[in-house]
Amino acid sequence: MIKAVIFDMDGVLIEAKDWHYEALNKALNLFGYTISRHDHLTTYDGLPTSRKLGMLSVELDLPVELHSFINEMKQVYTMEIVYGLCKPTFVHQYALSALKKQGYKLAVASNSIRNTVGMMMEKARLDQYLDLKLSNEDVENPKPAPDIYTLAIRSFGLSPEECLIVEDNENGIRAARASGAHVLVVENVEDVNLENITNRIQEINGQNCRQEA
Repeated sequence: MIKAVIFDMDGVLIEAKDWHYEALNKALNLFGYTISRHDHLTTYDGLPTSRKLGMLSVELDLPVELHSFINEMKQVYTMEIVYGLCKPTFVHQYALSALKKQGYKLAVASNSIRNTVGMMMEKARLDQYLDLKLSNEDVENPKPAPDIYTLAIRSFGLSPEECLIVEDNENGIRAARASGAHVLVVENVEDVNLENITNRIQEINGQNCRQEA
């Protein structure tokens, strides 16, 4: 039976994909570099900034010495956007509130840094429902490695079979499936609602009952 629901953040609980894209490009533009929207969605989506910068050094000869400064400026620009645009969404507040009342453990596990995760969850008024918040600073290997989801599952004292992970992008989905947990794949933040989550939980629990029978 499912006992915990673990959410990715960007593109799942927060419509922040464009925020990260715009913030990183603003930082890269300081030195004449840029990432196209197509490349962002098909190649870089869901990866931590440090990983993106490493890839850009290989592909576009971005000097490694600039990584630290660009990363720092990207976080500054991201926070500016978060302060201006991040706000509560009723469908997510309702879903997490209902799941919490039903007794599920709830977590967010994101490839963003800890400060970004905390600020977005606070601004979205979702932190009050979460039992656990994990960032890329909590694991050695970020997504697509399964480490962050394995840590969340272990922190709850549960088995992977008792957890449902909600993910939207290829790298996150790979991490979720590699953890051994069940996965709900969504296309956008609107898909992250109580009905879809409940239906997936009932589907999993029903499959388990049939297997036991």
